[in-house]
Amino acid sequence: MRIISYNVNGVRSAISKGFIEWLQQANPDVICLQEIKAMEEQVPTLDFELAGYPYHYWFPATKKGYSGVAIISKIEPKNIVFGTGISHMDFEGRNLRVDFEDISVMSLYLPSGTNIERLDHKFMYMDDFQNYISDLKKEIPNLVICGDYNICHEAIDIHDPIRNKKVSGFLPEERAWLNSFLENGFIDSFRFLNKEPHNYTWWSQRAPGARANNKGWRIDYCLVSEPLKDKIKRAVILPEAKHSDHCPILVEIE
Repeated sequence: MRIISYNVNGVRSAISKGFIEWLQQANPDVICLQEIKAMEEQVPTLDFELAGYPYHYWFPATKKGYSGVAIISKIEPKNIVFGTGISHMDFEGRNLRVDFEDISVMSLYLPSGTNIERLDHKFMYMDDFQNYISDLKKEIPNLVICGDYNICHEAIDIHDPIRNKKVSGFLPEERAWLNSFLENGFIDSFRFLNKEPHNYTWWSQRAPGARANNKGWRIDYCLVSEPLKDKIKRAVILPEAKHSDHCPILVEIE
């Protein structure tokens, strides 16, 4: 199964920049989107169907033009789960899961900590999400959680670890949480196969020339549960796709 994750920073904006044509060329079986910023009725879903993706599921935030996740698939899932059942998580449209016969795929958009209030919310979300996944893994051991985690795990994952050590996204507490999450039964598929530095998935639009100079952060992950470890065949970042301030990431599971 070829799975892509992509924070599109507004799916309608991405479509206007050739996203659907790119999707056909990239040819994943499943693509997880984050930050769709649209209701389903605002999206030209027929265009996805005509592109070969008849199964598409949308979980927008209650607040229009904000957050939201989606999963678009060539393969019909046997089950679709919108949200987590945790109210403070679900009204922002941050979790969507599709279950296939042998594997389940989740699209996740973890909050950013742009200020003290949002940082507190982020930590609450992280704790509740960890508990949710710990329970879910007992029921569904073959799980791939794709998305924007808004956390750089290690110094290798950020262009300037020294200056950013007190910035949300690279705080010691956030990094420790991601480390704990991985130790609780997940594999960072990209780092599992790629040890090289200077591989990023997001570049700030506030910093002039950040993307051109590759001054980025790796905050998007395809985390694969331990039982699938030996089935990870490929994991890459796709920086040539430029429909967003993020770029897509890909994992192939046998």
